[in-house]
Amino acid sequence: MRFNRLIQIGTLFLALLILVGCGPSRNEPTPTPTKTPAPAVSDTAQPAVSTPVPPAAPTVALSAPQTASDGASRATVNATELNVRSGPGTTFDVVRSITQGQQFDVVTLSDDQAWVQLAENGAPIGWTAAEFLTLDSALTGAPAAVDNTAAASAPAAAGAPITYLPPTMLSPDFGAQAFLWWRPEVSDRDLMLMKDGGFNWVKQSFAWETIEGAGKGVFDWTIADRVVREVNKDGLKLLARVSVDPDLGTFWAGHPPGNSADFADYVRALAERYNCTPQATGCIQAFQIWNEPNLAREWGNNRPNPAEYAQFLGQAYRAIKAVHPNAIVINAGMAPTGDDSALAMPDDKFYDLMYQAMGGNSDGYFDMLGVHGAGFAAPPEIDPAEADNNDRYGGHRFFAFRRVEDIRAIMERYGDGDKKVVILEFGWTFDPINPSYRWHGADAGIDQMVQADYMKRAFEYAEANWQPWIGVMSLLTMPNLDWLNDGNPQDEEQYWWAIMEPSPVDQLNFRAAYIVLCDYFNRKNGQFCPYDPARQ
Repeated sequence: MRFNRLIQIGTLFLALLILVGCGPSRNEPTPTPTKTPAPAVSDTAQPAVSTPVPPAAPTVALSAPQTASDGASRATVNATELNVRSGPGTTFDVVRSITQGQQFDVVTLSDDQAWVQLAENGAPIGWTAAEFLTLDSALTGAPAAVDNTAAASAPAAAGAPITYLPPTMLSPDFGAQAFLWWRPEVSDRDLMLMKDGGFNWVKQSFAWETIEGAGKGVFDWTIADRVVREVNKDGLKLLARVSVDPDLGTFWAGHPPGNSADFADYVRALAERYNCTPQATGCIQAFQIWNEPNLAREWGNNRPNPAEYAQFLGQAYRAIKAVHPNAIVINAGMAPTGDDSALAMPDDKFYDLMYQAMGGNSDGYFDMLGVHGAGFAAPPEIDPAEADNNDRYGGHRFFAFRRVEDIRAIMERYGDGDKKVVILEFGWTFDPINPSYRWHGADAGIDQMVQADYMKRAFEYAEANWQPWIGVMSLLTMPNLDWLNDGNPQDEEQYWWAIMEPSPVDQLNFRAAYIVLCDYFNRKNGQFCPYDPARQ
């Protein structure tokens, strides 16, 4: 499937050659957190099959490699073109390239199974990333296959096990939020765009009320099954946000913290159905437990309470691990705020008190720590201290993308430095309309080009300064077709965070951010962005 790539390419993409910094900004005393609304219901449709493009290669070190059970193990290249390197990581020299369909002998796997040493005619030729290969026989201590397409939605060959992508993260890894639930007519297209763009992870809400809304134990898996299978088929990993719409008027389970036992039962059912085994309906690799509990509106309109959330989180963790032991469980990201009242709690205070409630030990509560990292009016490299001292950037530390480092310091203070940080939401808006966002959008000099530049530079900063502890960085956002429902998407604040324009399935309306990131992610793996206007 290929699209009309020329829509809106002209002048916009000529400007991609010169990315400029932002202009003057205006500060607002407190940020308004970005809200992910519950979408409206639409009809369903079957997805089309897409052709995946390999994600960016990881940087890892070799340690106690896994060895092949015999010399007959074979690997088939499933990427268009793939670099072979002198060692297991992108810091090693490229020694040659190989192409789709070529087959090689497998010599060994790195300890984390992310890299494979290949041989040709009995002689080793170098290392390449496992996610770009299909391995056709068992390896000692490794899965029987590492297939990047993971065609879970297609019938498996007789006797052949279904293989899903492993629950592992690069540092950094590339993800984005998508809206796949109510819009099946564009969901497969958007997944293809993410795959083509070099993203490895898709974040999707699995709202409790949309699956178990009819009552305790009454599940409707219809849409969830489609979404999971589409993501699995298109060779992406899935991060499921599990929560409820905070604006939901009535719900049989009530609100937190009183609904914690029922919520644990729900996430157990979800994790068991999608536990990535050959018998499973599909595979969800990671779970985000709730959203922004440091805001009263997200915590049943109760005063934020880190101890209550820690208990809530621990129950969900145990429920998931009982049926899906390899899943990555991530705590909710907190809203960046300085408000300390019945309505909100500062994010750093909430994390600190959460650690205290866990007894200073996060084992049994989460595998990786979730944070939010909006950049507001500041470039991604700005130190939080500068944002704190400069009204241009908002006058608080939490107005900086590097606020993530403040939260990381809390982890390290409690001896949790061996766990990764996952940025569950981050980005920059160029909103010129909505007052709560305009001050750090258009009024701060941020337009499409600056947004694109800042996003790329955020990934570059993380790679240069946050390895190995940074995991997935999930940006805001792929577009939501529902923004067009009233004929005016511009009144939707999320519209201005998106990296593409919302458009029907037969159109593609690019923004600078998608093209810049597509080029950046693909070039890291020696590929090129298929939508690069210079190649049209």
